[in-house]
Amino acid sequence: MVAAKPKLSYEECRRKRLEENKKRMEALNLPQLSQSLRNSPSPNSTPMKQSKPRTVEKQMVVVRRSSRVASIPAPVYREVVVDRVAVPRRIYKRRDPFNLVHASAEAREYAIEKAEQLQSTLEPHHPTLVKSMLPSHVSGGFWLGLSVHFCKTSLPKNDGVMTLVDEDGEEFPTIYLARKTGLSGGWKGFSVAHELTDGDALVFQLIKPTTMKVYIVRVNGFDKGEKP
Repeated sequence: MVAAKPKLSYEECRRKRLEENKKRMEALNLPQLSQSLRNSPSPNSTPMKQSKPRTVEKQMVVVRRSSRVASIPAPVYREVVVDRVAVPRRIYKRRDPFNLVHASAEAREYAIEKAEQLQSTLEPHHPTLVKSMLPSHVSGGFWLGLSVHFCKTSLPKNDGVMTLVDEDGEEFPTIYLARKTGLSGGWKGFSVAHELTDGDALVFQLIKPTTMKVYIVRVNGFDKGEKP
C-alpha cells in the first residue's frame, strides 16, 4: 500500500505558492523591468500647436431691394424727443364728494335750456358747445369729455394745451387729449375755482384755435324761482 501524503496547512500552502510565484517573476526578469521604468525620466509633453488667428474678409455687397422702392432713398431712423405737455399746477381746496348735491332732472333741463338760449346769442362764426355737468365732471377724477363731433370738426388734431377763459377774463390752461376728445389736467382747477356742481350747464365758445370762452349757467337758478 502507498502511504497517503500528509495534508499541508493553509499557511504552508500560501507560503509555498508565494515562493513559486517569485521564482517565476525572476525567471521572466520582471523585477528589473519594473525598477528600470520607475527610474527612467518622464517623456517631454508634446507642445501645443499655436492656432493662427482667423481673418474675416469684409466685402461690400449691394442690399437687395424691391424694384418698386429701389429709386427711393433708404429710411434713416433716429430718436425723436417728444416734449410732454404740462400746465402749471394750482392749489385748490379739496372738494368732499360726499357733500355733492345731485341735480334733479327738471333743474338740469332748466340749466340746459338757459345755456342754449345764451348760445343762440353768440357770434355764429365761432363754434360753440353746450355741456351739462355730471358728478364725474365736478368731483372725483375731474375728467370732462366733449362732443366727438365738436372735437373732430373744431378742435386740434393733436394733444396740447387748451386755454379756458371765464367771463371775468381769467385764463385757465388745461390739457386737451385729441384721441380721447376731452379735457384732463387743469380742468379740475377750473371746476373747483368756479365751484361747479352737478347740473350746471356750460357754453364753450372757440374764440381761437386753442382758446375757448366759457359761460356758466347755474342749476340753482331753478330753485330760486327763475322758471320760465
